[in-house]
Amino acid sequence: MNRSLQPAGMNAPLRNPAFLLFCILFVSFNMRSPITGLSPLLDLIRGDFPISNTMAGFLTTIPLLAFALLSPFVAKLAGSYGMEKIIFFSLIVLVIGGWLRPFGGMTFLILGTFLTGLAIAVVNVILPGLIKREFPHRIGLMTSIYSICTNVFAALASAVSLPLAMNGGLGWKGSILTWTVLGTAALVFWSTQLRHNRVARLAKRTHQQGQSVWRSPLAWKITFFMGMQSLIFYVSIAWLPDILQQQGLTRLQAGYMLSLMQFSMLPFNFMVPILAARLATQRLLVLVTVALYLIGLAGLIFGGGHIVLIAICLILIGIAGAASFSLSMMFFNLRTRTPEQATEVSGMAQSIGYLLAACGPTLFGILHDVSNSWTIPLLLLVAAAATLLYTGLGAGSPGYIYPNASKDNEIHVK
Repeated sequence: MNRSLQPAGMNAPLRNPAFLLFCILFVSFNMRSPITGLSPLLDLIRGDFPISNTMAGFLTTIPLLAFALLSPFVAKLAGSYGMEKIIFFSLIVLVIGGWLRPFGGMTFLILGTFLTGLAIAVVNVILPGLIKREFPHRIGLMTSIYSICTNVFAALASAVSLPLAMNGGLGWKGSILTWTVLGTAALVFWSTQLRHNRVARLAKRTHQQGQSVWRSPLAWKITFFMGMQSLIFYVSIAWLPDILQQQGLTRLQAGYMLSLMQFSMLPFNFMVPILAARLATQRLLVLVTVALYLIGLAGLIFGGGHIVLIAICLILIGIAGAASFSLSMMFFNLRTRTPEQATEVSGMAQSIGYLLAACGPTLFGILHDVSNSWTIPLLLLVAAAATLLYTGLGAGSPGYIYPNASKDNEIHVK
């Protein structure tokens, strides 16, 4: 065997793939739930702290800013210390942030939320590369399982955080701590993976050839695809309840509609990665995804507030959201040759992508204030869907971010 390609830890105990998947799933439970579980509690938090609506909304934007800040550096950290070790320390930060949020006033709430965002950013970037490395022949299936678990718990957190706080007698602090328990469990399980830690770096000759993920047109298309689908999702989470209430739905009905949109995503979170992995090109999936977005948005703009039509439109938007999220995760692996490249493009895409997503809810609110209407802001989402079409057709075409590099001369493992 070529020693430069020999995996690290050849003498280490053999890894149980089923238990590794179990650990990955517990990690995935925490990839959105600490964020989506906070939004429904903002009214209760305002009851304890005299904060403005702007500051309350900023709490949901903090994790996205953390994603954008840290994501570009994750690939280097993973290369220097190993994926398993970096995930472990990120989970420690996640748990610390989770315990800080309910205690110590507004300062600790902001600090804990920021730490939570940093931790999620790291794991978001690393997991696609880890899946590519450990399950190279089952990337579609593993991505499906990871995606559906991420979104199941995102939807559950959004749906049950407020009932836990009000009907369960936990208050908003106890509701937040409920999701911290999940993070603690993930930390305990993941600690068993540290003995399998590997350290891998891109070979020096790759960089000597002037190759950089930031110079790859394909990587930029993947990045903007990731950013636009994230923007649509987080704008929907932040503003759909207000839009639906203005169209005549009650606050409770608007909440149910938001949950309906999220739960409609689940089957397609599972199906789309498997289908994408089997296709030579994902362009048709991109076309269908964008068409569903546009039909759903058109229904919200012109539907007149009919609850059945709203439900249908939100289901279509949910299906499109699941497909676009799953495709963005798959592009990290389908358009790269090695786990290290997958981590590189994941870091780039999630940095720029979540920065765009962080701007989305604020820009949406500004457009509403200026126009005194929801039509102009919703056209922002139409523009995002159009951008998805252009970038997705490029990202969905066969090819690699480093088209002239071979797998053999890209990886150096120690």
